[in-house]
Amino acid sequence: MFIGSNLTNLRIMHGYSRKQLAEMLGVTEQAVWQYENEYTAPKLQTINELKRIFHVKNKYFYHQDKLATGTKSANINITNIAYRSKILNTIYKTQAEAKHVEYLDAFIDDITSGVRIPSLQIIHLRDEVIAYLNASQDDRTTQIYRVAELARTSLGMAKDHNKDLIFLIEKSGVFIFEKAIGEKIDAYSLWTQNNRPYIILGNLKRSSVRRHFDIAHELGHLLLHYRMEFTHMDRKEHKTIEEEANLFAGAFLLPEAEFISDMKNVKRPTQPDSYIDLKKKWTTSIQALGYRAAHLGIIDTRERRNFYAALHRKSYLQIEPLDEVLPVPKPTRIKTIIDLIATKGMLDLRQMIEHEWNVDIEFFYKMTGIELSFFQKYMTDKANSNLYNVTSMEDRLVTAKQ
Repeated sequence: MFIGSNLTNLRIMHGYSRKQLAEMLGVTEQAVWQYENEYTAPKLQTINELKRIFHVKNKYFYHQDKLATGTKSANINITNIAYRSKILNTIYKTQAEAKHVEYLDAFIDDITSGVRIPSLQIIHLRDEVIAYLNASQDDRTTQIYRVAELARTSLGMAKDHNKDLIFLIEKSGVFIFEKAIGEKIDAYSLWTQNNRPYIILGNLKRSSVRRHFDIAHELGHLLLHYRMEFTHMDRKEHKTIEEEANLFAGAFLLPEAEFISDMKNVKRPTQPDSYIDLKKKWTTSIQALGYRAAHLGIIDTRERRNFYAALHRKSYLQIEPLDEVLPVPKPTRIKTIIDLIATKGMLDLRQMIEHEWNVDIEFFYKMTGIELSFFQKYMTDKANSNLYNVTSMEDRLVTAKQ
């Protein structure tokens, strides 16, 4: 029997309305509604087209999907998604991203089942931040600077560079993925109801320094704005929390004492090209360097205006020096976990993809942002011929260095 909710889940995750999907299938919008509500079943030709659109197997529509076998929907609160975006997002777009994270959450449950994960450092840090904010009488800017300092120390960041940023945040317990979110959205983040933190990064034309700022910005949301109902905020409230996350990102990426010392060597602080060496050192944009200098009072209001005017003249708000040279960091935690547990015989990825999820590897590429070649190497019998069963709980402890 055709399971309509499976189609609904796929459609929402891909961001299609019923009308859009109907046009792709060559049927009426009413027909799609009937499929999803199980009043009628699609013909074989339509099933084949659905398989092609969503990269799933035929049997995907006749067995309960991974979202139905767990409690993923209840675990993802749509109101808790924090966007790094140029626009206030519609509920429709947010629903698509929430459904995407439901699938990711089910995937992570599968690959970590039977694995003992050490206590998550990010949760301890979050709790420390909440305790501090609840007890603090400091003004909000001081609070944000203090939280940034706590985060940098807790994550084990170096005092004079950010080269290990994505590795250390993933190591702390944050799950980071890439996705083609769209041109208007840079990134988003959320905590699930079972305290699993996610950062989803856009993968369109991102430079290394923009990616670092996106990650730091979303970390700020995870720590400063825990479980806030973002979708209920008006434009002014949304602007305020975005400014707080930006302030956190600047303080986190550019620790005060070291940065003030660095600025002593910047002879012309109103000239963006004077910051190129610092950009290389901190892997942080020239714009963010000037932003931080202004907030610390290193440059005054007039100098800040001159700095931003120079940014505009040089078109550095679109692309800066070194943007095409510095390598863009990539999330690696999930790939490392899969490699480790596959080697230990705890996972047959081909079996999971084709017979448990009932999908093609293109589905996993779209869901995780991990390149197809990574999944392809596990899709032959030879790739799994050396796997062996692990039965002891001691052997099931996975310690991953990304």
